Amino acid sequence: MELNKEQLLSINGGINISGNLISSFVRGINSILELGRSVGTAIRRIGSNNICSL
Repeated sequence: MELNKEQLLSINGGINISGNLISSFVRGINSILELGRSVGTAIRRIGSNNICSL
């Protein structure tokens, strides 16, 4: 079966989500969560006056 130019141009594909895209999205979420943990820990240590002196 051969398609002509108009038929080829009218073909619609599905959504293409690659493994790399999913992996980078998950790494981004993990980075945001880790940043939140670090900020939360810093705020808690400052609030409880448990800061190491330099």
